[in-house]
Amino acid sequence: MEEWERWLDGTGAADGRVVEAILRKVRRAGLSAPAIRVFLRGVLRGLSEDWGWIREAEIEPVESLARAEGFPSRRDSTALLPQLAVIKLNGGLGTSMGLDAPKSLIKVKGERTFLDVIARQILEFRKRFQSPFPAFYLMNSFRTQEEVLAFLKKYPGLPDSQGRLDFLQGKVPKLDAETWMPAEWPTDEALEWCPPGHGDIYPSLENSGLLNRLLDCGLRYLFVSNADNLGASVDLSLLEYFADSDADFMMETARRTVADCKGGHLARRRADRRLILRELAQCDPEERNQFQDVVRYGYFNTNNLWIRLDRLKEALEQGEGSLPLPIIQNRKTLDPQNPASPLVVQMESAMGAAIECFDRAIAVEVPRSRFAPVKTTSDLLSLRSDAYMLTEDCRLKLAGSRNGRPPIVSLDAKHFKILAEFESRFPDGAPSLVQCERLEVSGDVVFEQGVVCRGSVSFINSGLERITIPAGEYRDGNWTF
Repeated sequence: MEEWERWLDGTGAADGRVVEAILRKVRRAGLSAPAIRVFLRGVLRGLSEDWGWIREAEIEPVESLARAEGFPSRRDSTALLPQLAVIKLNGGLGTSMGLDAPKSLIKVKGERTFLDVIARQILEFRKRFQSPFPAFYLMNSFRTQEEVLAFLKKYPGLPDSQGRLDFLQGKVPKLDAETWMPAEWPTDEALEWCPPGHGDIYPSLENSGLLNRLLDCGLRYLFVSNADNLGASVDLSLLEYFADSDADFMMETARRTVADCKGGHLARRRADRRLILRELAQCDPEERNQFQDVVRYGYFNTNNLWIRLDRLKEALEQGEGSLPLPIIQNRKTLDPQNPASPLVVQMESAMGAAIECFDRAIAVEVPRSRFAPVKTTSDLLSLRSDAYMLTEDCRLKLAGSRNGRPPIVSLDAKHFKILAEFESRFPDGAPSLVQCERLEVSGDVVFEQGVVCRGSVSFINSGLERITIPAGEYRDGNWTF
């Protein structure tokens, strides 16, 4: 008898019908036993209204961490390269920007997309060290795989010796937020499914056969990061530190600021002294103030992770193909493009949460420059501006004059949230932000070429008609039209 069949004995009739309906759907789709097991654990927790909160009494802050900026670099560091694989998480669509296409195909610097920059980073790194390593792969989703692989054919040197460039992330059903039954959307059945969060990387590596293949080829270390974080390039000093530490798992963290108060933070569990990652969804609403205290909890997860492949294999074997990651319930509309579509629950896990699954897990503090994600068009404008530059080897860097501090950009969501509308308001590219600390735009505003922002600048259009910001220099202050 399978584990989930035993669970049915402890559920009520209504809950039992939910589980049976889910089992019918996931079995027809061919989901693996570990994937089904993890998903149903989350479903049953939700049905019992067990929110999986991590309470203040259970944890304590992490006071200090080793700082990566002080790590030395050895002459023989390249000896580790043949043992390194790099994976970029590439399962997301640009739905938050109104797109129904892979987010990594958005242009970020001139005509170069995220994928162009990532591919060139890897190829330039190999060229620099005259090595076919590191091995490189994408974790695609069923929504991104075909289009992304077609795009990357222009980089024939990127795949491994057997022509492999990716593996596929799993999928799970979206659940009706009221009944918890599998959601139905006959006009587009693909929308009935979603990726189960980037925590799915661990069972997907195993199920795809790629984990065994990497180990058989002598690879020992894995560096994973998000495709939309171009700051996360391979750093040999971090690889050396991880190898010397003999740790199972290493998380890159950065100092929290007020802008990060709603993001997950690092903490230490009192019961077993293990490092853990606590997300906002795991926080009791009555303890939100403590969660958002960026002085008390001073480090956030950049989602740049280093993992010992052999130790991951051992952990997956102990967990029968999966890791015991916390499951987070995210509520969204079934069709991301249609706000009137039904509300659904998406069961997701975070790969950074695996820090609590290993005996020898560590974290390090890295410069903020290694964390430059694009979640909104505000983030995109910052990266497209002259505040960031691409080096000759295609690494993304903040301009030196910024002293490691990116500009803070806030664009009016009503007019700039959708990528097409954003593009139409910057027809000649981003304004100069290299000397800008903060840029806020409110209302319907279009920018001419040659706009230069210095200090803290706000452009406010309180009227209904679109206005144009002419070329020129704009210093500290509110510019109202």
